[in-house]
Amino acid sequence: MLKKLPRMSLWNTDIPGGASLDGNAPTLDPFILEGRTTGVIVVCPGGGYAQRAPHEGAPIAQWLNANGISVVVCNYRVSPHHHPFPLIDVKRAVRTVRANAKEWNIDPAHVGALGFSAGGHLVSTLATHWHYHENVETTDSIDALSARPDTIILCYAVVSLVEPFGHTGSMKNLLGENVTEDMKLFLSNEKHVRADTPPAFLWHTSDDPGVPLDNSLVFASALRKNNIPCELHAYESGKHGLGLAKDIPDVGDWTTQCIRWLKRRGW
Repeated sequence: MLKKLPRMSLWNTDIPGGASLDGNAPTLDPFILEGRTTGVIVVCPGGGYAQRAPHEGAPIAQWLNANGISVVVCNYRVSPHHHPFPLIDVKRAVRTVRANAKEWNIDPAHVGALGFSAGGHLVSTLATHWHYHENVETTDSIDALSARPDTIILCYAVVSLVEPFGHTGSMKNLLGENVTEDMKLFLSNEKHVRADTPPAFLWHTSDDPGVPLDNSLVFASALRKNNIPCELHAYESGKHGLGLAKDIPDVGDWTTQCIRWLKRRGW
């Protein structure tokens, strides 16, 4: 059974960088189960850093809840806000979960992150840049907690921002018009996997017309080179943005495989 929790502001004080320019501050939508659960997964919907796709938010939380996992959906800032603000938001989301571990009766050592498309880019950025220090002041004790996720799930994720398969639309929305090659390389996350990058489950369709499969392939390859556990499912066919993919039997299998993987990792 779900606890009845309202939408949460990520900051009760001044928001680093200010509220979203469309008037919406970054928030969390909690889907916390009653009683002890293994942990919480922070869900980041996709949308090319221009919006956040609704079908990759609440329905994902409901699926995970049905499998005994609590969730918070992260309503991170999107364009016209640029990097590092989406990263600041998702790092704060992970820290907020850990700050509420006792109240929510969850294990603070089981905090995962799941992202779709550009939300997957944000999660892969979190996984590889959680230790990155943005030039903003620490606002309270929550910001002293670890932002490293213990597990990540990447769903048809953007990973790279450079040629030959970097996602141009997400890159422009995330970085603006005056983009340097150094910044594109810094946020091409396949280049920044290291020994403390968390284990990952990835899935993609081989003919994805929006975000090429290569994004998942190069990230999985980087994980393997660093001896980080990972599982990759490349389905033969399916359009971009499928979410739960309930109506596509082959691709819809990803949810079963993902839960099996989480259980093997102690969730």
